[in-house]
Amino acid sequence: MKTLVLGGNGKTGRRVVQRLTDLGLPVRIGSRSNKPAFDWDNKGNWKEVLHEISQVYITFQPDLSIPGSVEAIQAFVNAAAKSGVKKLVLLSGRGEPEAQLCEQIVIASGMEWTVVRASWFNQNFSEGYLLDSVQAGYVALPAGDIGEPFIDTDDIADVVVAALTDDIHNGKIYEVTGPRLLTFKQAIAEIAAASGREIVFQEVSIEEYTSMLTTYEIPQDIIDFLSYLFTEVMDGRNESISHGVEEALGRKPTDFSEFAQRAAVAGIWEALEA
Repeated sequence: MKTLVLGGNGKTGRRVVQRLTDLGLPVRIGSRSNKPAFDWDNKGNWKEVLHEISQVYITFQPDLSIPGSVEAIQAFVNAAAKSGVKKLVLLSGRGEPEAQLCEQIVIASGMEWTVVRASWFNQNFSEGYLLDSVQAGYVALPAGDIGEPFIDTDDIADVVVAALTDDIHNGKIYEVTGPRLLTFKQAIAEIAAASGREIVFQEVSIEEYTSMLTTYEIPQDIIDFLSYLFTEVMDGRNESISHGVEEALGRKPTDFSEFAQRAAVAGIWEALEA
């Protein structure tokens, strides 16, 4: 059973690759930098990428909510079926109508499937777009008092690998979250406490936020994606805890404080040198 991991260098993908490799299972990383290269915008070599692949972990960049994701997932699923792939595991998002359309494509594929529907990642603070702000000691976001049950990507990877290696997870939708709700302000306060630094959180309007991102020359598709998340998805619809980690693994998910302590010990949030 050779596994193709799309986004195999990303937050969840590289963790899935490492776990499968540690188990002695053959893996192909699907990314632009690997050979054969995988690119969502270049269907020409998908057949080569899918050659001799039995199962696929599907992640879509930057998110399934962006325009064109549904068409891309449908095209890829069709190609995977044609190549003889037997199982699909899809990383999806909570409260995103477009993501749920993509889920239905996977469910209706005729292949075995598992959907892992995740909340916001803890690692967005330590590996993603918020890292620079945390290191600088100033985080400005259009996020108010809505709570989010941040999920650790190591927990996501554990659920994905379980789905790829045990058929008991076939046909399941696991909605995975952390064990408690935190506002972004509270999350930053926990990071500050763990790292022993003063980190200021400031709530800004969506207009101020997008203007700031434009000033920092963030690509427009990423700006549009973040604007969508903060104005639509972060409207309270996901202000609840789910138990997908317990259902899949029989254990509790990682608490945000544990993640913060671990990242702080690793020195990830040390202040940037002037």
